[in-house]
Amino acid sequence: MINPLLISTSDSDGGASRATYRLHQALHSMNINSQMLVQDQKTGDYTVTAQKSNITRLRRSLDMLPLKLYPGRDQKIFFSPQWLPDNISKQVSEFNPDVINFHWTNAGYVQIETLAKLKKPIVLTLHDMWAFTGGCHYSGDCLNYTNSCGTCPQLKSSKAKDLSHWIWERKLKSWKDLDITIVTPSHWLAKCAASSSLLKGVRIEVIPNGLDANKYKPIDQSIARSILGLPQDKQLILFGAMSSTSNRRKGFYLLQLALQSKILAELKYQVEILIIGASQPKNLPDLGLKYHYLGKLNDDCSLALVYAAADVFVAPSLQDNLPNTVMESLACGTPCVAFDIGGMPDMIEHKRNGYLATPFETGDLAQGIVWVLEDRVRWRSLSQRSREKVEAEFTLKIQADNYLSLYHRLIGEK
Repeated sequence: MINPLLISTSDSDGGASRATYRLHQALHSMNINSQMLVQDQKTGDYTVTAQKSNITRLRRSLDMLPLKLYPGRDQKIFFSPQWLPDNISKQVSEFNPDVINFHWTNAGYVQIETLAKLKKPIVLTLHDMWAFTGGCHYSGDCLNYTNSCGTCPQLKSSKAKDLSHWIWERKLKSWKDLDITIVTPSHWLAKCAASSSLLKGVRIEVIPNGLDANKYKPIDQSIARSILGLPQDKQLILFGAMSSTSNRRKGFYLLQLALQSKILAELKYQVEILIIGASQPKNLPDLGLKYHYLGKLNDDCSLALVYAAADVFVAPSLQDNLPNTVMESLACGTPCVAFDIGGMPDMIEHKRNGYLATPFETGDLAQGIVWVLEDRVRWRSLSQRSREKVEAEFTLKIQADNYLSLYHRLIGEK
C-alpha cells in the first residue's frame, strides 16, 4: 500500500489549501494511507500534523523581512522569499513516506533549499507561478521568469541583482539536479512552467483539481434563495474570491466597469449582484445595480447554496490558474462568465456552459453576462452542461486516481 505525504502551508486557508485538503480526504476515502503536514491547521483532522500556532505567526513575519528593502512595492501583492530554515526534513523522516507531494508551501513554511535534502520521490504541485519565478505568485505582464528574474516590477526595483534575482538563483542552485515531477492543475500553468528558465525540461503533468460533486450540486434555485433571504423575482449575478474586492488580480474593478455598461444598465431593475469573499465596505462603490454583500463563506454547504441561488457566476480575473470558485459554480449548475485567460478555458466551454470574453474588454464581459441571462431556455441548457463538465473532468475521484497513478509510477509500482 502506497504511503504519500502531502505538504501544504494550511489545510483550509485559501483556494490552494482547500484543494490540497480535498485531495487528502479523497485519498483516505480510497483507503490510501495519506498523511498531511501543514504549518497552520484549521480542520482538526487527526490525519493532519501541524506546527504550533505561535511558530506559524513568527515565521510568516520573519520571512517578509527582506521585503522591507523595497518600501515602494505594492504591499497588497503577495511575494515569498522562503529563506527561513525549517525542520521539514526531520518531520518527513518520521513519516517515512513513499512519495512527497508538495503543494502551496509559502508564508515562510518551507525553505527553497529543503527539497534537495529529501531522499524520496518528489511531486511539486503548482497552484500559482511562484515555483518558477523570483518570488511573485502571479507575474502579470512580466516575463522575467523566462530568463533569470531581477529588475522586478512588483518590487519596483531597477536593479538586475535584486531580491527576485537572489531568490531565482537559490532555486536554480538547489533544484537544478533534483529529480522532481511538476504537476499543474491547468494547461496554461503547464505552458508557463515549461517556458520558464527554472523548470524548462522538467517532467510536467496536468492534473486538474477536483471537488466533491455530492456537496457541490444543483439545488432548487427558489429554495436556495429562500434560505439565504434573497429576492425570488430578480436575476442574480455572483462574484467572489478570496479577498475578492481588494485583490486587484481578481478583477473586481473590471466587473464594476462591465456592470456600468449600457447593455447591463438596461437591465437595472431586473438584475442584482451578490458578492462573497469580502465584507461590505463603509463607502459603498457605485455598481449601477443593487448588491448584496454576503461576507466570507468557508463551509461547503453555504457556498453551494450561494452558487445555486445565482443565475451566473462572473470571474473577471487578470490571471488565474484553476479557480475553485468557477469549478464549484459549474458543479452547482450555474454558468460562468470570465475572460479567456489562464485556466478558465479548461473549465468554461464558450457558449456551452458559459462565456469566455476577450481579455479585459469589459464591454464583451458585459455582453457575456447578458447572453447567459437573456434566454431562459438556453440558460437551462448551459446549466445542464455546466454540471456535466464537472462530472466528466473535475471530481475528486478523477483527481485522486490521477495522483495515485503518478505516485505508483514514481516508485516503480503498478
